[in-house]
Amino acid sequence: MSTDTTTAPTATGCPFGHGGPDAATPDHHGYEPFQMKDPFPAYAALREQEPIMFDERIGYWVVSRYDDIKAVFDDWETFSSENAQAPVRSRGPQATQIMKDGGFTAYSGLSARIPPEHTRIRAIAQKAFTPRRYKALEPDIRANVVKRIEDLLARPGRTGDMVPDLAYDIPTITILTLIGVDTGQIDTYKKWSDARAAMTWGDLSDEEQIPHAHNLVDYWQECQRLVAAAHENPGDNLTGDLVRHQQEGGEISDHEIASLLYSLLFAGHETTTTLIANCFRVLLDHREQWQQLIQEPKKIPAAVDEVLRYSGSIVGWRRKATRDTEIGGQQIREGEGVLLLMGSANRDDSRFEDAESFDISRSNAREHLSFGYGIHYCLGNMLAKLQAKICLEEATRLLPSLRLAEDADIDFRENLSFRVPVSVPVTWDA
Repeated sequence: MSTDTTTAPTATGCPFGHGGPDAATPDHHGYEPFQMKDPFPAYAALREQEPIMFDERIGYWVVSRYDDIKAVFDDWETFSSENAQAPVRSRGPQATQIMKDGGFTAYSGLSARIPPEHTRIRAIAQKAFTPRRYKALEPDIRANVVKRIEDLLARPGRTGDMVPDLAYDIPTITILTLIGVDTGQIDTYKKWSDARAAMTWGDLSDEEQIPHAHNLVDYWQECQRLVAAAHENPGDNLTGDLVRHQQEGGEISDHEIASLLYSLLFAGHETTTTLIANCFRVLLDHREQWQQLIQEPKKIPAAVDEVLRYSGSIVGWRRKATRDTEIGGQQIREGEGVLLLMGSANRDDSRFEDAESFDISRSNAREHLSFGYGIHYCLGNMLAKLQAKICLEEATRLLPSLRLAEDADIDFRENLSFRVPVSVPVTWDA
């Protein structure tokens, strides 16, 4: 059933001498950077034994305690976000050439930018990314959720998978609608998003990068096309809003708008797909709390925050030291990279009582760091939580007998930052 409590992998050696008393055989405390099936025992070992550990396999200082991570997020001047979107593995020569020939010049929308550039662009983005837009989208989100649950109920055999049957489409349709994209292109945008995740946070060989490089060129060209089309006919959508703000004197270029779209058309659905999938995976593995939501739907928003704390979509994010500094007493040199394990911070007993337990009545669940902290706090957090809330409201109403399939053995994609369940197989009573 749940894969949050399995045994941690065996630690491996490190020739650089970081992380253990013996320079020849240092200890990674069970932490494997790209393994996401159950990283939590390793996180606990890191917090207890070496909360700031250098991992030469990825070339980053790995930070695992809540207070240290929050402090790094809050000090954007010392810990720059400029490497947040950098490929973990360098691009090979063929992928590099493909992207150069295709005119790929996309840059981060916001997450890898620093002030004053970040401040200027975020101020304009916030004018377009408004609660008014969320409110306008809510009826359609709910109708889409109901339609997919009804389709699930009509299926013979009473079996399904909450990833392709619900979580895959809902946030993708939402973000495409918000931005002003044809919702018939779901599979295309998912393909491009998978390519972006693999190229940025994956552990790919040069050969494996090639098809993803082609996809990223196509993705970037489409973002530029959307901006050009909005100049010709700005619709009632976020892209049109951004172009109108520019035309009214807002200091934002077409390239910056396209880069925002490049980010939003990924982050706006991938992490929400994962959040929805994790809501069902975790809650169905804690049946008594699923039953509480059936009886008291008003508890659903708190349950969403507890899922974000207990099993967030993003468990690691990167920063780069701009000067010699320290974290928790460990010296960090200028230019060194830092990997912040938010998934570990969210289970730190110094912040959350009985942190390894899932509890939808937890009073401080909203203090989780799954959306980051500080100036880069996720711009779309309200929209993500709204969609997860609607999915749980309608599922508990229409499918109260929903449960994980008895033989469910849920795997997770391998990458550095995103903890994405491949499937959430379910069944229900007639």
